[in-house]
Amino acid sequence: MSEGRRSGDTWMDQDLDQDQDLDQDRAINEIEGFLLWEAEKDRARTRAQAFCAGLPWLTDSQRREVELRYCQDQRDASRAYLERIAVRSTTLRTEYEGVYRALRRRLITAFLSGSVAVAALLATATVGLTAR
Repeated sequence: MSEGRRSGDTWMDQDLDQDQDLDQDRAINEIEGFLLWEAEKDRARTRAQAFCAGLPWLTDSQRREVELRYCQDQRDASRAYLERIAVRSTTLRTEYEGVYRALRRRLITAFLSGSVAVAALLATATVGLTAR
C-alpha cells in the first residue's frame, strides 16, 4: 500500500490490516514450528541410526525396530521438553507484563507529579510577578 493510502485509512481498515498482520504472524509461526519439528524428527532419526550403527549384531528387522522405538522416544522427550518451555515462556510473559505495567504506572505517576509541580511553580511565579 502507498503511504498516501495509509494516512487515509479508516479505523476499520486499520483493524483489518492488524488482523491480516496477526494472521500472517500466526501462519509464519505455524510454518516455523512445522519446520523445527521436522528438523527435530530428522535429528532423532540420525541419532537412532548412529545408535544402531554401534550395534552391528542386529538383524535388519531388529535395526528398524530399534530405530523406530528410539525415534519415538526422542520425539516424546522433545515434545515434553517443548511443552515445558512453552509453559515457562507463558509464565515469564505474564510476569514481565505485570512488571511492565507497574513500571509504566510509576512513570506516568512521576510524569504527572512533575507536571503538577511545574504547573504549581509557574502559577506561583506568575502570581508573584503580577503582584509587583
